Amino acid sequence: MKIITEVYLSSLKDEMYLYIDKKRGLKAVPEELMTIFGKPKPVFTILMTPNKKLARVEGSKVFNQLKVQGFYLQMPPPRDEYLLDLYKAPTEARY
Repeated sequence: MKIITEVYLSSLKDEMYLYIDKKRGLKAVPEELMTIFGKPKPVFTILMTPNKKLARVEGSKVFNQLKVQGFYLQMPPPRDEYLLDLYKAPTEARY
């Protein structure tokens, strides 16, 4: 079992990806989701199988969602609040 899958990056949300069954195309994605996702930027095409190794999600989960609804939305990873606080904190220049 294999599904040719197009992967798109969101133009509005950092690190949000949309996996699409290439046969169904973007028409399978609800309009409300596309409004939140923004203009899809094509990233790559992959051959999705249930045992495909992916960085942030199990291949079987993506594969099953592609079969059922024609798309899978990968949300951005949660931000570590501690690191965000460090980023926001003023830094001192030391010479």
